[in-house]
This record gives sequence, structure tokens and C-alpha cells, in this order.
Amino acid sequence: MLVQVMNAGVQVTDAAIRAGWAPPGATIEFPQILGNEFSGIIDQVGDEVRGFSPGDPVAGFNLLGCYAEYVAVPQAQIVAKPQAVSWQAAGALSASGQTAHTAFEDLAVGAGDVVLVHGAAGGVGTIFTQLAVRTGASVIGTASEANHGYLESLGATAVTYGPGQTDRIRDISPRVDVAFDAAGHENLRTAVELVADRGRIATIVDMPLAQELGCRIVRSRRSGRRLADLMGLLARGDLHVHVRDRYLLDQVADAHRDVESGHGRGKVVLDVRPAQ
Repeated sequence: MLVQVMNAGVQVTDAAIRAGWAPPGATIEFPQILGNEFSGIIDQVGDEVRGFSPGDPVAGFNLLGCYAEYVAVPQAQIVAKPQAVSWQAAGALSASGQTAHTAFEDLAVGAGDVVLVHGAAGGVGTIFTQLAVRTGASVIGTASEANHGYLESLGATAVTYGPGQTDRIRDISPRVDVAFDAAGHENLRTAVELVADRGRIATIVDMPLAQELGCRIVRSRRSGRRLADLMGLLARGDLHVHVRDRYLLDQVADAHRDVESGHGRGKVVLDVRPAQ
């Protein structure tokens, strides 16, 4: 189907591709249209599409090509956008949301677990934190002091990252069952000091160190079904996507500088169709 894009999420991955990295399975030929998540309105559907019609509000994902006025995608990569969900939140849900959901599944987080989340205020970290809290786990999240109040509003206990963080975490809980690293900066070394089972330690950023230490590497397993589950949580108010800033399509360079700063909470989006 062809979708007229309303909003497109901006990822650190997009900036990495711009800088020359090629994701697995992709051939990058510059100039390359970036972007892998979006919300929008269906413009046209193919003959074999069922259950969707032109004019329907949707959200979805694609390997590339979402920083655009229109994107063509298979039906399997589209879900309906509920009226209760904003265009911006819908457009920023898929990438971080599905990565966090995959990690949550791989680490088998359950009620009663004490969970450490490094980079808890970022796009992936905030979704993972909310999923863990919702399932009955106790979450300790590392973040800058400016984001402590935000993490506590999500139900986590915030702790300042940096030297001495292992002792600060032990002061909060002498037992940690699970650790999820969405920040890098060798935070896995803290995790292995605190978590006995390295099969319950995972990262999405520090792959070489994970291999050295025998921890898990999480790679998102995106699907329409996974996105639909997340969209349902969002529509019911059981999940929140924090959009910290919005840029016009021709301000994408500024949006990349924003996500590359590594300091903001939540997500950045492009307003492909402004004045919404």
C-alpha cells in the first residue's frame, strides 16, 4: 500500500546509516532516503490488500524510506492507528517499541524480578522500563539527574550513571535479576557485577563487549503483530511514548544532531505534514 506520511521517527540508527553504516540485509546507495518508522494515511492499496482502505490512519515500519511524503510498504508492516493515539506517538512507536519488546521477551522479565536498565530515559529504555513495571518487576534505571523525575513517573527508581554506580545500585537493591543495556559506554561491566546469570543480561549497543563477557545481544524482531500489541497498550494508556522534540522534514539535519547528542529523553520525530 502507499501511505501519505504524517510523522516519521528519528533513530540513532538513521544517523549511523547517514555516516556510512549499512544495516544487515540493506544495500545503501547515496543519496539514500532514511527512516524506518512512520504514521500516516493510506493513499492507495494493492489488489491483494484486505482490511485496509484509502483514508485509513495507520502506523508502520520499513527498512528505509520513511523520511518522505509517501512510503510504499507491504500490508504485513502496517497496523491501524487508534484515534486515541497521536500521530507523533504512532510515528515514533515502532523502532524503539519493537526493540524494547523483543528484549523484554528475550530476557523473560516477570513479576518480582529486580531489573536494571541502563539508558532508561532514552527511546528504547523508556518502553522497556514501562513493560517491566507493568508486568510487576521492580526497575532501577540509570540516567542523568535531569531525567530522574521522569523515570520515577514511569514507576522506576532512578540512579545516576557514572563512577560508583554499582554501589549506588546495591544500596537500592542487593539483588538484581536482569540487566538491559540501552546506553553502551561499557555499562555491561556493571551488569555482570550485579546479575548472576549472564543469560539475563543483554545489550542493543555494545556488541563486542557482550561477546567478550558472554551476555546476550538483542536484535529487534519486527512484525505487524508485535507492533499491534504495542499500539494496543498505547491506546489503552498502559504505555506512553514521550516525544521530546519535533522537526520539519527540511530540518532533518538538526533532528540528527539531537539524537546523536545522547542526552535527551524519549523520541524525536519529523513532522512531514506540519500543522497537525
